[in-house]
Amino acid sequence: MSLKGKVALVTGSSKGLGKVIAFALGEAGASVVFNYANNAETAQATFAEYQKGGGHGILVQADVTTQEGIDHLLARAQAELGGIDILIPNATPDQPQRPIEEYDWDFYQQMIDFFIKSPFLLTQAVAPHMKARKWGRIVNITTEAFEKSVPNFSAYCAAKGGQTGFSRSISTELAPFGITVNIVSPGWVPVERHADDPQEDKDAYLAGIPLGRWGTPADIANAILFFCREESGFITGQTLSVNGGNAQAR
Repeated sequence: MSLKGKVALVTGSSKGLGKVIAFALGEAGASVVFNYANNAETAQATFAEYQKGGGHGILVQADVTTQEGIDHLLARAQAELGGIDILIPNATPDQPQRPIEEYDWDFYQQMIDFFIKSPFLLTQAVAPHMKARKWGRIVNITTEAFEKSVPNFSAYCAAKGGQTGFSRSISTELAPFGITVNIVSPGWVPVERHADDPQEDKDAYLAGIPLGRWGTPADIANAILFFCREESGFITGQTLSVNGGNAQAR
């Protein structure tokens, strides 16, 4: 399963899930565009680690919820690596759970910007290159929370539902050009931003996983690699749940 000769973009890849996905794509042979928005120190440490391991790519600061940020990001990628063959929109804001009365529209808009606007603008920007090459892989990351109708999570679930609908529609639009669009839907995979989550919540969730263990970022990265491989070129418009068999989300 080699991605040699391909250029992959993973947004929000300085830490957490995005970092592991970017490393996995690089290990498979792709040249990887790492992206971050704010924390330069963490991003530079991540990219240095990637390069030390032999990975090839570039690191670009850009706000991928804006057209200006995406234009800058893709201009750098084009100049230094070439056009984007593999797109993984992964950037995400904080996702607090709140009753509906405690949300405001600005927070809803932030969810929409990250999970609908950004994937739309990124897909729109990379599609011409993929169409010209008659090859492309786009993998959007959604959430089992949408399928489980998690309470006090309406802003996140609404935006992820929109991302799901966008992915399904664009998959049929781009299929004639050899471009596949699929979805990986993780369960709860604890990363850095979950460090302060209540232990009782973690224990309750773990008890409901039939496989009896937590999912890891590597589990998600491996699912994404599956969709990106050449041999998966006849699979598009699909959602793959990676959640240890959580029955509520299948």
